[in-house]
Amino acid sequence: MTWMKTYESHVTTAEEAVKAIKSGDRIFLTGNCSVPRKLLGALVARAPELEDVEICHALTLGSSDYVAPEMEGHIRANSLFIGPNVRKAVQEGRADFTPVLLSEFTLLFKNGVLPLDVAFVHLSPPDEHGFCSYGIETGLTKSPAEAAKIIIAEVNENMPRCLGDSFIHVSRLDYIVPVDYPLLELPMTEGGLSDVHIKIGEFIAELIPDGATMQMGIGAIPDAVLNFLHHKRDLGIHTELFSDSVIDMVEAGVITNARKTLHPGKISAGFMIGTRRIYEWSHDNPLIELHRTEYINDPFVIAQNYRQVAINSAIEVDLTGQVCADSIGPKLYSGVGGQLDFIYGASRSEGGLPIIALPATVKGGTLSRIVPMLKHGAGVVTSRYHVHYVVTEFGVADLYGKTIRERARALINVAAPQFRDELTRAAKELNYI
Repeated sequence: MTWMKTYESHVTTAEEAVKAIKSGDRIFLTGNCSVPRKLLGALVARAPELEDVEICHALTLGSSDYVAPEMEGHIRANSLFIGPNVRKAVQEGRADFTPVLLSEFTLLFKNGVLPLDVAFVHLSPPDEHGFCSYGIETGLTKSPAEAAKIIIAEVNENMPRCLGDSFIHVSRLDYIVPVDYPLLELPMTEGGLSDVHIKIGEFIAELIPDGATMQMGIGAIPDAVLNFLHHKRDLGIHTELFSDSVIDMVEAGVITNARKTLHPGKISAGFMIGTRRIYEWSHDNPLIELHRTEYINDPFVIAQNYRQVAINSAIEVDLTGQVCADSIGPKLYSGVGGQLDFIYGASRSEGGLPIIALPATVKGGTLSRIVPMLKHGAGVVTSRYHVHYVVTEFGVADLYGKTIRERARALINVAAPQFRDELTRAAKELNYI
């Protein structure tokens, strides 16, 4: 066990480790529920000594001190997926946003488009061979870490040892900061599911056949879908992320992964977002394989799955089928995530189901999310050429292979009833119908 000497010689404090950061460095920050909080806090404390340090990340949960106004000139975030904690900073121009498909997120670092000086990662304790697991956030972290000149790791007793392509040897770690704090948690839908989400879930579940392979996200609609799948058989999971709700479906015998084309018998994913329940369940669980996101989200990998189901949400959909999911007009809100990766991958899968799901209205039913035209400046995430199914609480619109006239009518039929006359008038003015 000679690796133990290497490990011990690299142990330090967060405050000492961040002294390796120099002005002008670009840092990769592990995100989601795996944000290395001690390192980030130490870097923020040291920020006044530094200039023009860039932090690149996807979704991060927890503290947003690193995008506070007083960080200007010292630390600047470059978010490749905008989360709630950095949204205001991005919208005010104090932080940057880089649009990128999730399947290509890691390639920006791996291929040197965004060269990395340092990676902040969050790992499990080493096993008897000296290998640490990236734990619940493998997909978006492993390749950027390998591309960085320096790796600074928090090693946390609470990080599960997740299996798959998810390991790094302690000899690769330049600085090791032992920590012992609970991982960040993002609970399932709080306050229960609304009637709208339950109805959407019911419509989607009716489309899903036995033996399908599922993309499972987090939120009200994916949770609602699961409520209606208990009579299905041999469902599988190939997804960028999954959460607590998958556990009940495995224990009920609904998710077996037995009929998957790729990685049969396994849940294939990039990362997990959830609560302590999923973290404890995933520890050393041979059912789960975590892989790099450039593999999991590759549309041409996804397409190899038999009956791949993709379920993604939207902010609004226009009458031609264009899907906006990343902005409210020109105001940047989130990012593309894996939507286009999985919508396109599922569309090329044998028996695949690419689904966009959204409530028909917003703001207490006063605004329709099925609209004649997207808002001025809105981003098109899924184009009218990629869209297949659009589902609201009022039904399913099958748009694939349909004319604009047929699409407009189908989408009006799944809009809220109080907006259908208005949408019909607009469609006629646009010469869609």
